[in-house]
Amino acid sequence: KVLDASTLSFGTRVRWFAICFVAGIVCSILGTALLWLPKGIKLFAVFYTLGNIAALASTCFLMGPLKQLKAMFEPKRLIATVVMLVNMLSLL
Repeated sequence: KVLDASTLSFGTRVRWFAICFVAGIVCSILGTALLWLPKGIKLFAVFYTLGNIAALASTCFLMGPLKQLKAMFEPKRLIATVVMLVNMLSLL
């Protein structure tokens, strides 16, 4: 149940979900826009990775971190999760 995911109230969780989700979108778009600048590849990597981290954090507020990790590491999602995490870590 969503309500059992955290000690935070439902309204607080939804608010932080929205904040992190919007921050993730902004970082991803900013990273894409910075791609065309000199040294833009590095800026893209940093901002796009921060966007992905913010997007993951947003769902943590709704599901709770343990439930999200369990879902991410289910057998059908394991390869995608490992590839995503390895790539995120290699970019920073």
